[in-house]
Amino acid sequence: MNALQNLHLSSCSSLQKLPTSIGQLNALQKLHLSNCSSFQELPTSIGQLNALQNLHLSNCSSLQELISSIGQLNALETLDLHNCLSLQKLPTSIGQLSALQYLDLHNCSSLQELPTSIGQLNALQSLHLWGCWSLQELPTSIGQLNALRNLDFTNCSSLQKLPTSIGQLNALQNLDFTNCSSLQELPTSIGQLNALRNLNFTNCSSLQELLTFIGQLNALQNLNFTNCSSLQELLTFIGQLNALQNLDLINCSSLQELPTSIGQLSALQNLHLQGCWNLQEVPTSIGQLSALENLHLRGCSSLQELSTSIGSLSAL
Repeated sequence: MNALQNLHLSSCSSLQKLPTSIGQLNALQKLHLSNCSSFQELPTSIGQLNALQNLHLSNCSSLQELISSIGQLNALETLDLHNCLSLQKLPTSIGQLSALQYLDLHNCSSLQELPTSIGQLNALQSLHLWGCWSLQELPTSIGQLNALRNLDFTNCSSLQKLPTSIGQLNALQNLDFTNCSSLQELPTSIGQLNALRNLNFTNCSSLQELLTFIGQLNALQNLNFTNCSSLQELLTFIGQLNALQNLDLINCSSLQELPTSIGQLSALQNLHLQGCWNLQEVPTSIGQLSALENLHLRGCSSLQELSTSIGSLSAL
């Protein structure tokens, strides 16, 4: 068995543990334990799998914690723990996974915090925290993840704030706050995310306003405020987003007006305003949006007239 590279035990629903001898599989690269609903713990010898690149434990709903020896897996690139509903914490040793690129914790609904050592994951590119609704805050060390490109907080409904250090994520391209219903404000350091392309606030119902630092996001292409029902205004900074292609304001029912500076969005292709039933007018500067291809105003029941400048939208 020393030549074994892939071990698939997925959906072995009665499997509770692995034998200590699994640590002798020196060539093992992939270990699949997904959907092993009775599986409770990994043996300490798991740390001896020096060739292991992928460890899949998704839907192991009885798994409460990871053994500290997991930090010895120097070749591990992917760690999939999504839907481990009983997982309460990660070991400090997780910071030793120097090759880890992908960490999936989505729907780990019992997970309340991340260890400070997570900031040591220098190769980490994607961190998925989707559905970690017990997670209230992040460690300051998250700003040390220099390779991180994707950070997903979807359905983290208890998350109220972010550490200032998030602005140090120089490689971050995608940041998703969908359904973060307790999120009220953002740190000004968000404006330092020079590589950020996609920023999603869908269903952030407590978010009332955006500060000027958003206008510093020179690479931002997609900005989504769908169902941000408390958002009352967009400040003039919006016009500074020179790369913005898509702006979604669907069902922003408290939004009454758009700033004149919106006409400065020279790259904007899609503007979605449907369901903004308090929106009373559209500024004449909208006629300056030379790249605009789609303008959606369905359900804007307070809108009484459109500016004649809309006729200047040659790409529409």
